[in-house]
Amino acid sequence: MKKDVKEDMKDVKADAKDVKEDMKAELRSGMKSESEAGMKSKSKPGMKSNDKIDVIIPLYKPGRELFALLDKLKEQTVPIHKIILMNTGREHFDCLIKQEEFAGRYPNAEVHHLDKADFDHGGTRHKATAYSDARIFLMMTQDAMPADRYLVESLAESLMKKSAENSAESPMESPAAPLAQNVAVAYARQLPGADSSELEKISRKFNYPETSCQKGLEDLQELGIKTFFCSNVCAAYRRDIYDKLDGFTRRSIFNEDMLYAAKAVKAGYKIAYEAKARVIHSHNYTNIQQLRRNFDLGVSQAEHPEVFGMAASESEGMRLVKETWKQLKTEKRLHRFPPFCLQCAFKYTGYLLGKHYRSLPQSLVLKLTTNIEYWRNFS
Repeated sequence: MKKDVKEDMKDVKADAKDVKEDMKAELRSGMKSESEAGMKSKSKPGMKSNDKIDVIIPLYKPGRELFALLDKLKEQTVPIHKIILMNTGREHFDCLIKQEEFAGRYPNAEVHHLDKADFDHGGTRHKATAYSDARIFLMMTQDAMPADRYLVESLAESLMKKSAENSAESPMESPAAPLAQNVAVAYARQLPGADSSELEKISRKFNYPETSCQKGLEDLQELGIKTFFCSNVCAAYRRDIYDKLDGFTRRSIFNEDMLYAAKAVKAGYKIAYEAKARVIHSHNYTNIQQLRRNFDLGVSQAEHPEVFGMAASESEGMRLVKETWKQLKTEKRLHRFPPFCLQCAFKYTGYLLGKHYRSLPQSLVLKLTTNIEYWRNFS
């Protein structure tokens, strides 16, 4: 009898696995046919806007790595309907593509130019969403490189119902697959680049673990500020929820992604971290660069107490310090801990200065910030 039950359980698991694979196959094939149709005609009769996935990328003086990024996006298992490039500084961009058949090579890319004085972390990204009618759009940065062909597919799946594992329902229809009722945004795992420092690798592993999860308001006590953590380095958004919540904060020096995530969580939605969706993205910042970046981060927190007053960020910083000590000790590299502590001191100094920016002279603020235009537009 026990043997029969075990065999039945194996059959159920196998069937669930087959259904899940069928879901993935339908997602890919259905969206591929829709994308190909969109390439032939932007206004094809019968095309539904909710069959599309778009990608939005702000640009500032991109190098040739932009072409590598766009090529990687072309190779995705779920084709992209439109790539919307919000470029700051037209002269540099025109020079970059001068020797390239850009329009022919990337027919689904459209470029919108803006002046440096008009760029805003939240406002520019929100403006870009007006050029998209897709029901899912990805936010990316120009220095994020897809690690494989499944990035878009994995993020899209995070926003969709996965009923096959829990019920005997039919696989989700494709390409207009049902969206999960409670997931507003899903963000990708960030892997360190080949040239990353030891400390940067530890930081990426700390912030982007191997296990996926969903976070909601009920997790605030346990996770603290990490409940609202989300990164527009690579994140997929549901358009209907985005519009319902009025999108990104229009004027933000930093953290536009976390501000939106917090708004979504407080409205009852979930934030999904999808570890299967991977991008290569890391920086080896100097201590001064860390200070200036964290100054802007501190300013953002000071300007939005409705979010950052709900949980302190300092405790998360202490967790990183402990994790770094533990890992360096395991690897017998404790000689790297003093430089790490120095880096932390620069970060924390910048953060505290940013939190109290209202007490600082304007001249010092302009020296500390990485975003002078934000202050010049300040009113």
